[in-house]
Amino acid sequence: MAARPLIVFDVNETLLDLETMEPIFERIFGEKSAMRLWFSNLIMYSAALTVAGCYVPFTDIGSAVMKMLADTRGIKIGEQDRKELTERFSTMPPHHEVPGALRKLRDAGFRLFTLTDNLLEVQTRQLEHGGIVDLFERRFSADGVKHHKPSRQAYGYVERELAVEPSRLCLIACHTWDTLGAVAAGWQAALIKRVGNDVLGVGPQPQIVGNDLNDVADQLIALHRGRA
Repeated sequence: MAARPLIVFDVNETLLDLETMEPIFERIFGEKSAMRLWFSNLIMYSAALTVAGCYVPFTDIGSAVMKMLADTRGIKIGEQDRKELTERFSTMPPHHEVPGALRKLRDAGFRLFTLTDNLLEVQTRQLEHGGIVDLFERRFSADGVKHHKPSRQAYGYVERELAVEPSRLCLIACHTWDTLGAVAAGWQAALIKRVGNDVLGVGPQPQIVGNDLNDVADQLIALHRGRA
């Protein structure tokens, strides 16, 4: 019988509530929907820079994207704005169901890890602030390999560090681009349908889809019940 997979979590929006970033964008841009435009551009340009062979830390890209969006609207971004962006991004709270669902998975015998594009120090602060850092056996950052997700190198970094085959790993994320990269790398994957996120009908598909982390956790536990 196959062993339980090692569970690797995306962090931003998957575990932490990205919508708590909206007030800073509403203040600067006059509309909270600017946060979604910023985040989608952050992901796009982190992937574009990676494909172009030019690594830039995730937080630096986030700051540059915010300025770029402001420049297109004739808005001036000050140092205080950049500091507030960094502070809010580093202190996003977990989604309400996340702490209990993580404990449920751990109590069921799953080993839990993270893999995020954030710098390790940013990720650590996020998880410490959210009170969930101790639930993870180890935390990984794409900075360790200088390739943002969904590049093959980012997932391969975790495989090498944990000394396991790709098939032993399962990514949980709320972004289809992330699960697409994981499944293409030979991992299992579960997609959480957070607000604005859903299944893409082309490309490698996640094996599990759920409405929140509790839903995904229950499906994983049922699927692997009785496995070592």
